[in-house]
This record gives sequence, structure tokens and C-alpha cells, in this order.
Amino acid sequence: MTTYIGLATFTDQGLRSVKDTVKRSDAARELAARFGVTMKDIYWTLGEYDLVITCDAKDEAAMVAYTLAISTAGNVRFQSLRALSRDEMAGVISKMP
Repeated sequence: MTTYIGLATFTDQGLRSVKDTVKRSDAARELAARFGVTMKDIYWTLGEYDLVITCDAKDEAAMVAYTLAISTAGNVRFQSLRALSRDEMAGVISKMP
């Protein structure tokens, strides 16, 4: 599994229905499973991003498909970042000359 960090901001539509955000997060977690993505954590945050999400995906295509599906609902704009664990980063560094 590959780990991703998702950063999301509410759209105008998402803000108008912000009281449903917890219910929408439950639906997003269920949707993720259909794409082979496991939403591990979700946090509502203050600052530039409204949500921070950690996910594990079976591959990059699964994560892309999931983020597109989430984005088309119109409540958030979503950005995903590939995250490397300590061991993964150690493996990368070991390949350097």
C-alpha cells in the first residue's frame, strides 16, 4: 500500500452545507473502499486547508480515481501528496551514490 496525505478546502457549496461535513466524511470513507483506498484519518483544520486526510491506496491510479470522485461531488477541492514512511525514505537514500 502507498500512503498519501490529502489536503482539501471547502468550496462555496461545501461551506453552504458545512453542517453535513461529518456525514460526508463517512460517505467519503465508504467511497474510498470502492477504489481500493483506505481513509485512515481525517482532521478538520484551521488555516490554508480545511481538511487533512491520510490514506493508503493500492496504487496511484486508485488514489487518482478516488480524488476525482471526491472532487466531482463539488464540496471540496482536493490535493494529494505521496508520503514516504521512515523506512521508505531510508530505502530511497540507500540508492543514492
